[in-house]
This record gives sequence, C-alpha cells and structure tokens, in this order.
Amino acid sequence: MTRYPTIVEDGWVYVGREDDRIAIGSVAEIVETVGGPAWTIRYTEAEKQRHPEMDTSDEGLTVDVVDMLQTMTHSERFVQTLSAHPVDIETDDPDAISPRTGLFVGKLLENLENGLD
Repeated sequence: MTRYPTIVEDGWVYVGREDDRIAIGSVAEIVETVGGPAWTIRYTEAEKQRHPEMDTSDEGLTVDVVDMLQTMTHSERFVQTLSAHPVDIETDDPDAISPRTGLFVGKLLENLENGLD
C-alpha cells in the first residue's frame, strides 16, 4: 500500500511526493490551530479505567507538533480527499481555516491524541 509523506518547506505543509504534492496550509496556522508548538500526552481517568490494558507510560511526555506532523504519512484515499477540498477560503474571519487545512489538522490531532497510525 502506497503511503504519502508530509513535507514541510518554506513555512508550508504539503502532502505527497516531491514532484506531485498538494499544499495544506502554513506551519504557523496549523500549529496555532492545534494549540501551540508543543503537545503533552495526557490520559483521563475515564480512559484509564475504560482501557486498563492501555500503555500509558508516555503520559506527561511533551512532543513537538511540527516533528509529529512531519512523521505523518497518508493513504492514497486520504490524499484524494484532501485534494478534493479547497486550500483557500474567502472570509473576513481571522480564525477561519480552509477545509483542506481543517481536515489535515483533524488527522494531526487524532495522531497527537492516539499516536501515529
């Protein structure tokens, strides 16, 4: 199964191969959307009780968000879904992000919360 890497170049995040990649959004926008440049792994008491077999030895570990997003790879289906969404938006809302960026951030948050897939 083909996996597509995440590429960070000149302050922008891209997904795909060097010769065929799609723009996702700026690194700054993505980092701001997830809440900052660092992510601390935490597990709620409810999660620990619901899944007693879960390895929580990484709790308290702080990871670099940009390092994490650079390790992400994506399926062909996810890349096709990303490319079907616009990367640009027209709005006066300074907090708005494009659908493509939002989809990527959703996957990044999932990986930050649950580990890389």
